[in-house]
Amino acid sequence: MEQLQTEIKALIIEALNLEDIAVEDIETDAPLFGDGLGLDSIDALELGLAIKKKYNIVIDADDTKTREHFASVANLANYIAANKA
Repeated sequence: MEQLQTEIKALIIEALNLEDIAVEDIETDAPLFGDGLGLDSIDALELGLAIKKKYNIVIDADDTKTREHFASVANLANYIAANKA
């Protein structure tokens, strides 16, 4: 799971062009939105597309649990691990 979390951190940096942030700077359990990494809804869309492209997993924007999946790197890793073919 730790490797997947590191992959997701790298994906966030790459997909969102966060050039001033290193993988080590992103805390696994820290919020991705608001006070944590400070991402916004546009970032969520871009990250969702990057996840779809890399892992072939679609995160439904209308799903009531989507906000929970995107809450942290740990939550994203759990969701991806549970839904990978």
